Amino acid sequence: MSWRDDHFCFACGKNNKAGLKLDFRMKGEKLLTEYTFPKKYQGYSNVVHGGMLSLVLDEVMVNLPWKKYNTPVVSAELNIRLKKPAKIGQKIIFSSEIEKEIKNLIYVKGAAALVSGEVIAIASAKCIKVDIEKIEKQINGNSKNT
Repeated sequence: MSWRDDHFCFACGKNNKAGLKLDFRMKGEKLLTEYTFPKKYQGYSNVVHGGMLSLVLDEVMVNLPWKKYNTPVVSAELNIRLKKPAKIGQKIIFSSEIEKEIKNLIYVKGAAALVSGEVIAIASAKCIKVDIEKIEKQINGNSKNT
């Protein structure tokens, strides 16, 4: 087992046939991605499931420190506020930006908006910096702490 990126992440992995295959781009200090949810990701009839919006918001927020600083992180805490339903087949633009950093925590905020600019969800995350080598040792049972 490895903590390395094998490109099979459900949200952004290019090797996962069932995944979303999100692409990210920096625009100034923000990280952006966009996605149009097909019907298989609905909750109520023709409405995007809130969990799918949460998934993409989490992904755009944890990817920002990777893209901006080459710093791997995971979400230690995730908060989502769904403000308005998103329709199936509507393009949604997701963005994130860093609010502050304190020691090993990076506080990130995110948003999901329609092409018109109308915000449909906001989010915040406390992302904790990850020591990949240390975690791999723990996962593989090579650490004295396991």
